[in-house]
Formats: sequence, C-alpha cells, structure tokens
Amino acid sequence: MTYNKQKVTHPLYPFKFQPILKPVIWGGADISHFKGIDPVQEGIGESWEISGVKNNLSVVASGPLAGTTLEELISEAKDTLVGKEVYHKFGNTFPLLIKFIDARDDLSIQVHPDDKLAGERHHSFGKTEMWYVIKAAPGAFLYSGFEKQITPEEYVETVQNNTFTHTLKRYEVQEGDVFFLPAGRVHAIGAGCFIAEIQQTSDITYRIYDYNRKDAAGNSRELHTELAKDAIDYNVYDSYKTNYSKNINHPVKLASCPYFTTNLLEMEQVVSMTRSYADLDSFVIYICMGGECTVEDDKGNVETIRQGESMLIPANTGSVTLIPTESTRLLETFVTQS
Repeated sequence: MTYNKQKVTHPLYPFKFQPILKPVIWGGADISHFKGIDPVQEGIGESWEISGVKNNLSVVASGPLAGTTLEELISEAKDTLVGKEVYHKFGNTFPLLIKFIDARDDLSIQVHPDDKLAGERHHSFGKTEMWYVIKAAPGAFLYSGFEKQITPEEYVETVQNNTFTHTLKRYEVQEGDVFFLPAGRVHAIGAGCFIAEIQQTSDITYRIYDYNRKDAAGNSRELHTELAKDAIDYNVYDSYKTNYSKNINHPVKLASCPYFTTNLLEMEQVVSMTRSYADLDSFVIYICMGGECTVEDDKGNVETIRQGESMLIPANTGSVTLIPTESTRLLETFVTQS
C-alpha cells in the first residue's frame, strides 16, 4: 500500500479510517456482517479501527487527506489533532487502540502488564482496556478476574494441572454488557462473543492458559507463565462487570480511568444531541454500535457515521451536533486529563 506523503496542510475534519482486518484461525464472519463488507470475509478475528501501533498504522479513508497515516497526521497537526496534554505525553504515538473482536472459538486466557512493568520489560506502555459486548450467541461467556483468592504459587500450580479456569469469575454475556479491565486483571473472551474493545496503545500480552490446544503440527502455543506471575492482580473483587442504566438522548458514563473515558450515547431518530468539547483538550472517538448518524462540527464539516464505523474528531473541535437518521448507538471515548 502506498501512503500519502504530502504535508497535512488541509484543515482538519472528522476522520474515518480504512479498517485493518486480521484473519485468524478463531475468527468468524460477524465483523464483515457488522461493517457491511461485501463479499463477506470469513475468519476475520479482529478489525483494528483506529491504530497507531507500528506496522499497523491506520490510514485515512476519505476526504482531502485520504491515504495519510495516523502517525503522519499527528506529526504534522500535533496538539491540534490530539490535544496539548496528549501530545506532550505521547508525542506522535496515538494513545488508544480501537478494535472489533469476533471470537468464533474460546480465546486464550491472558493478562497485560501495567505501565511500570511494561516499561521496564518491553519499553512499552501497559494495557488497560474495556469491552462493550455488541452481540453474543446464546450461552456465550467471558472470564474477568478471580472467583477465589489464590497465591502466585497456586497460580503456577493451577496452570500446570489444568485447573486454572476454576479460579476465574465466569460471566454469561449479552448485548450491551460492559467490562473494564485494568492492567493486571486476568481475562478471556469466550466463543460466540462479538466485542468492541478500547485499550491503551500496546501490543504486550502475556498468555497464561490455552486449554492445552495444539496447532496443526501438534505443538502447544507458548505460555508466558513466569512473566504473567508478576503482572497479575490477585485481589478478589465483588464484581468485575460494569453496571449502568440506559438514558436515551443523554450520555451515560461507562468507564473513566487515567487513560480514557468512555460514554454511551443512545439517540432516538431525528432527536439531535450537541456535545461540547471546547474545554476537553483531547481528540474524541465515536464508535457506531448501531444505526446511522450525521455528524456536524462547529467548523461546518458534515460527515456520516454508520454501524461498524469509527470516527476521530480532532481536538481543535469546539462542539459537535449528532443527528441520528434512525435510532443510533455510539460509544464516545477520549483521553482523560489528570
């Protein structure tokens, strides 16, 4: 693929990006159906919607800056695109990674290190993330956190004797369920889950357990038992699921942490919602969970976001008016300022 190497001289506008589709053995067809990809592609496990990960840089899909990578946008527009504090902290690295995940089979049980451990070991940011369940097959489940207290030594023992899943909290899930996963929380997505994921920009994952599965050559997948041992949060909490109440035509906060804040915006047809970002000092991302919506910013730009699409609103945007052409559901996320 040839990227646009021109300088970013055109005024910024709401950006949509070409999806980065990831074919994997455990992927299905839900991403194609959800995003309206024709012909349908089977075996797509992830769609990276907005990514600043090296070798997986998002590329602008349309408008005068089509073909420009996200990294190029930031390097030219700097804080105008991402916000003063964000640019001061992250430079040309985009701080969030937005994904859709379609699990046809059970995914491995994992944990991610925090900033301190990831920095020491990998010169990387850690990975705190959240999940929003878009769709779930009957009986679909996921793991999040521990059901009972164990020690680091017991963790190693249960991995070795194949009883580790007995220590985890198991949730049957349905559309709209939300799970916040701070770095250190053990987790796994089960078969039949279709999920939107918002996370720190990091590709550091420690695989804890993979159900003793073998590849085509009869080999087991590599486990990171010892690396994970020091990364795991062994505390037991009352619940690992985020409880919230829907409020049509009003924002509902789903997550707030030092890395991002995420709100749910559910709107009825033709009832507009204005979002003010003048004091935010951050870009804003919309992820469309359903429906279709016109996005009008205070600079006169008018764009449309549809189910399965994501949109980046530049930090120099003062306000946005959302006008749904049908009942629409968006996730709104931005970088939380300390």
